[in-house]
Amino acid sequence: MVYYISQGKTPNDHLQNIKKMVDAGVNWVQLRIKGSSANEILDIAQKAKEYCHENQVVFIINDDIQIAKLLNSDGVHLGREDESPQTAKELLGNEKIIGGTANTWDDCQKLIQMRVDYIGLGPFRFTLTKEKLSPILGIEGFRAIMNKIKGSKIDIPVIAIGGIRLEDIEELVEIGISGVALSGFLHEQENIATSICQLQSYFKI
Repeated sequence: MVYYISQGKTPNDHLQNIKKMVDAGVNWVQLRIKGSSANEILDIAQKAKEYCHENQVVFIINDDIQIAKLLNSDGVHLGREDESPQTAKELLGNEKIIGGTANTWDDCQKLIQMRVDYIGLGPFRFTLTKEKLSPILGIEGFRAIMNKIKGSKIDIPVIAIGGIRLEDIEELVEIGISGVALSGFLHEQENIATSICQLQSYFKI
């Protein structure tokens, strides 16, 4: 699964980039706007959700449970310092997708106990996309955590995030990753659709 995390200088940039990535073939989209008002985010989120759903793409809101509820989005992704996934479940209902960010095995255990639907694990390597970057995991860090998840007989999708490139995918899939969350890498591609198709070929969709 290829999961696009939106970027842009303005809310409208986010919308246009989401449309571009949906047209190019991503499976999931996360709207991640920082520094804009709730009304601005809600307006762009409504338009982005409609476009995603017209194209059978899952639409996730970053951080904000209230906007996710108002919008009736497919779900919400919560960072390590955001509200609890349990709170999100209570407000949004069990049918909505709740994702959480993890950087360590302890983070993963906590998220699993709180019954998240997927874990966003990272960062894989340094990235400029996110401020306050957690410690870099690299392939060995990912392997250690994935081995613990598998050793615990836990069946939960893990999405790799943070500076991931095409040459990383094969090894990430081998250790059990279910998908990749990308932003900057996709914007760097001359032919986004071709790159996404290459990425998709590694995953069972």
